Amino acid sequence: MTAFAELGLSEAALAAVERMGYDSPTPVQEQSIPYILEGRDVIAAASTGTGKTAAFLLPTLSTLERMKGRGRAPRVCVVSPTRELAQQISRTCMQISRKTGHFVTTVYGGTPYGPQIRELRGGTDVLIATPGRLNDLMDRGVVDLSETKVLVLDEADRMLDMGFLPDVTKIVEHTPAERQTLLFSATIDSSIQKNLGNLLKDPAIIEIARNGETAATVAQYIMPIANRKKQELLEAVLNDKGHERVIVFARTKNRTEECAEALEAAGFHAESIHSDKTQGRRRRALENFRRGKTDILVATDVLARGIDVPEVNYVINFDLPDMAEDYVHRIGRTGRAGEEGFAISFVTRETMKTLKEIEKLIGKDIPFTTIEGYETDPSVLEKPKRGERKGGTRRGGNKPAGARRTGEKHAERAEREGRWPNAGEGRRR
Repeated sequence: MTAFAELGLSEAALAAVERMGYDSPTPVQEQSIPYILEGRDVIAAASTGTGKTAAFLLPTLSTLERMKGRGRAPRVCVVSPTRELAQQISRTCMQISRKTGHFVTTVYGGTPYGPQIRELRGGTDVLIATPGRLNDLMDRGVVDLSETKVLVLDEADRMLDMGFLPDVTKIVEHTPAERQTLLFSATIDSSIQKNLGNLLKDPAIIEIARNGETAATVAQYIMPIANRKKQELLEAVLNDKGHERVIVFARTKNRTEECAEALEAAGFHAESIHSDKTQGRRRRALENFRRGKTDILVATDVLARGIDVPEVNYVINFDLPDMAEDYVHRIGRTGRAGEEGFAISFVTRETMKTLKEIEKLIGKDIPFTTIEGYETDPSVLEKPKRGERKGGTRRGGNKPAGARRTGEKHAERAEREGRWPNAGEGRRR
């Protein structure tokens, strides 16, 4: 196995590696770091939890010259789609910079401009920013990207999904043509190649995980249920499988609020997190979860990507996501860094079409399962009889989702093969 010391990192960067407790590089780090140290442009795709942030920060800060002076422009610019991801990148960057001697500034929306402007005017080496706030600061004449040596676009696919292409294009136009560009993402698809591929020059392509690939350490299951009984089933699962360090994903902001309030009323320690929450409340909810003050986070897809929440025991999809790709990112919150986890998805007749799209994306059927003492509704997964409403089908008479083997026989087989954790079992190692 390759060691960090064999990759060509500086002594300061290696000291940061030791400080952070890394034993050996992950595949994306092992493959990316040498190219970045050479000055090559890189397009890298790897599933969540594989160390992408350190893969671009360690070599970048390893070769970045130390400079002093008030008002100096940033020479590294990292653009990320969300405030939470920007904060996560910043935490890792500051850990490394304590050894490399660089100054780090992080800017994002939802907070006052004043402190960010004062920090930028004081000079910085590394700027970590969300696209909208960075463009606002550029318009105010506060940010100068003319000295940028390295531009990093992190979670590039997510930025495109969120409509940030115009903002990203404007940012790129303000950086020098002779720069190093690093594009990191959970997936690489035709949209990225079409919209962002021309920003890179002869890039090295690193693809650890292909689109739709899920972590091998995450066991996946579905539970069929009527929509009106989801909350009841959720509480039954939490009581049966443990209610500590669990993330529950719901489709809308209102659903997260209602679900979290119902869990609190039932005696669980739960908090909601979504884009309508203030930055401070979102940060506190994440911190409470990290410290164990909150057992359950109920979240929209704002938490599905790029957020480093360690040791999540398991994930529940209270609602299936609108986009099949988001399923992969949701369940990637557990089973990180080689640890094992599992994910349970509640499926209704109305979401059968979405389930089929997810299974097509990941290339396998997700097994059905049950919990002791609670009766689910396997008929949800069966082909509707003539005259019944065909939930989850396209208009125009397309065939509904096909029947699958369900019921106790399927559940017993899953348990017999060891694909379902025993009742009361927490995090499996």
